[in-house]
Amino acid sequence: MSTRIARLQGFLKEKKLDAVVINKLENLQYFSGFTGDDTIIVVSSEEANLITDFRYTEQAGQQAEGFTIVEQTHGLLKKTAEVLQKSKAKKIGFEGNALTYDDFKLLQGFLPDALLDFSVKLDVLRMIKDADEISCIRKAVSISDAAFSHILTFLRPGIREIDVAAELEDYMRRLGSERPAFTTIVASGVRGSLPHGVATEKLIVNGEFVTMDYGAVYKGYHSDITRTVCVGHADEKQREIYALVLKAQLLGVENIQVGSAGKAVDAKVRDLFALAGYGKYFGHGLGHSLGLEIHEEPRLSPSSTCEQLVPGMLITVEPGLYLPGWGGLRIEDTVLVTAEGGEPLTQSSKQLIEIYK
Repeated sequence: MSTRIARLQGFLKEKKLDAVVINKLENLQYFSGFTGDDTIIVVSSEEANLITDFRYTEQAGQQAEGFTIVEQTHGLLKKTAEVLQKSKAKKIGFEGNALTYDDFKLLQGFLPDALLDFSVKLDVLRMIKDADEISCIRKAVSISDAAFSHILTFLRPGIREIDVAAELEDYMRRLGSERPAFTTIVASGVRGSLPHGVATEKLIVNGEFVTMDYGAVYKGYHSDITRTVCVGHADEKQREIYALVLKAQLLGVENIQVGSAGKAVDAKVRDLFALAGYGKYFGHGLGHSLGLEIHEEPRLSPSSTCEQLVPGMLITVEPGLYLPGWGGLRIEDTVLVTAEGGEPLTQSSKQLIEIYK
């Protein structure tokens, strides 16, 4: 954590700020190691304070090494203001994407002699993962890979999509996942044309594609995988569409290279679909980063602001085609950017799998 705090203090110096107020849960964990809520950390060039209440003081003392633990009893924001006044901070940053307007105005009222007028985006400091983060994500990915192997033994005609989702989530919990990374997507048959088709009571029918998009969480870090399988025999059109999406996914992974721009990687795959006559059926971005959140920067999309990928970034590569009235499919890996190129952390097979029972 000391390295992360040092980077944060360098960020404050660059922005000419005396201190920053951090309340976004993911950034609380990233900079302090603390995993509770109802807490604020205040970091300046000289010190780091974690402000919480009686419920969390013991936990904070165990997790937030290097932080001064401040217990509040009469209001979190009031105590935060007292800490800032004690530090003599005059120019103070805050997380504009996390601090509510009401709390901002209240804190501002407690600090009449300071300038609380600098919204900062600290998420950019989390874009490049360190070795500990990559290790946690590898573990989360291994859990979701194991869940895919397991679900192949569970899938059969006549079961509901929600049964598949429950089985995936339960199996991952038994392997150490803290919770689902997001609402599990299971979309079968014609529902496959819904990119975010969360599981329903629909029964899976023989001959249908089943798209499963899910993830595990390990020590706060997420994984994200999508696989599409066929329950029963795949027909000619299913094979054709699957082969095209797989080709696009492999192309995307191939173009995860140091120095590549997010827009350029996305465009390679988008152009492939367009050339095949399916361009209008791919309507979302090619991928996103992940970590303490399931969706982080950088992204691979037509509007990506990532000018170049660098080693240590994590990115998903998840092309899909969605044909209303027919169905669809998606294939997704979590990929680590290395000096040698993209290293897929996801190891589950991407070849077309047909399940006969």
